[in-house]
Amino acid sequence: MGQAGAGGLPETMQAVGFDTPGGPEVLTLRETALPEIKPGDVLIKVAYAGVNRPDCIQRAGHYPAPPGASPLPGLEVSGEVVAVGSEVPRELVGQVVAALTPGGGYAEYCAAPWGHCLPVPHDMPLAEAAALPETLFTVWHNVFERGMAAEGDRLLVHGGTSGIGTMAIMLGKAFGLEVIATCGDEAKCAAAREIGADLAINYRESDFVEAVKEYTGGAGVNVVLDMVSGDYVPRNLKCLAEDGRHVTIAVLGGAQATINMAVVMSRRLTLTGSTLRPRSDAFKTALADEIAENAWPLFTSRELRPVMDAVFPLADAAAAHARMEAGDHIGKIVLKVAGS
Repeated sequence: MGQAGAGGLPETMQAVGFDTPGGPEVLTLRETALPEIKPGDVLIKVAYAGVNRPDCIQRAGHYPAPPGASPLPGLEVSGEVVAVGSEVPRELVGQVVAALTPGGGYAEYCAAPWGHCLPVPHDMPLAEAAALPETLFTVWHNVFERGMAAEGDRLLVHGGTSGIGTMAIMLGKAFGLEVIATCGDEAKCAAAREIGADLAINYRESDFVEAVKEYTGGAGVNVVLDMVSGDYVPRNLKCLAEDGRHVTIAVLGGAQATINMAVVMSRRLTLTGSTLRPRSDAFKTALADEIAENAWPLFTSRELRPVMDAVFPLADAAAAHARMEAGDHIGKIVLKVAGS
């Protein structure tokens, strides 16, 4: 397992997984071996693990783990480094980190490439630290790199009170964007405004295309962060200003979209998108380095804090998934692992 940390490690651990895909109820606590760590990995004793929509999609059987990744769900954790691989600086042992993981977060111990870890200061609650990596990496790459958002731009975010949505609002405002969010009810709209959205649209009561047009005086937005896809895409394109960028990160409303390419050409629109999990370790390390320099200090200074919805014990992961899929949550759901 590479170099051991201080003190012995157990041979087995408690983890949450599933044997056959299905609803939240297929998630069960089981005893399993500690993960093997590669030369460039750290082994983290997990304090908290973030719950994300891809975990639910994996559990349902539609998002298998990449080759070589843990079959256990969990894409982000916080905790203490207790062992390191042969290529990792020994000094990392004992450090408290937040990590983007390739999987395996729903467990007492989790392996992650050391380049995907961010240092957690002593005054940052570990529940909040675990709630950051997946949404922070995703929003930073898709809004600011792929979407090329710059100060003064307008950003339209769907699902404004989701983990991704709340992070997009906060980061957008921190970097000088005007942010418009859509939400499913008035309470969520109020929450989005409290987080910093300049305009929150209840999409069940208003046509967001018309609302964006009215709010922007017909000018439109520069970037759309799209988690819905499907029939939202042509509507999103109507919201875009000339030279606007449409960035898709999920297809919750369906993978197929019908668009008018003449509009794309005449308005010089860019359609792009990405999925984070299959990207190379080197790509994620470079992304982590950029985040560490530009965005992480906003959180370590406590200027920004993730919006937290609920904390569940690891053994209640099924209830955490049920809450996420019910759509009532505002912000991040995390699992308490240490001591649970």
